[in-house]
Amino acid sequence: MEKFSKVKEAVAAIEADVEKFYNAGNAAAGTRVRKAMQDLKVLAQEIRAEVTDKKNTDK
Repeated sequence: MEKFSKVKEAVAAIEADVEKFYNAGNAAAGTRVRKAMQDLKVLAQEIRAEVTDKKNTDK
């Protein structure tokens, strides 16, 4: 659950940069969005691995 909380925090933290990129055309904000999305991808993969491991060990 800790990593899922980190995902939610990361999405909330990047919201302002997403708005700056899409609404104001701020290229630097787009770079920050891309980095945050990559970090989210890593977190999501870690969560997937934990879920799979837990599912397989609970049998």
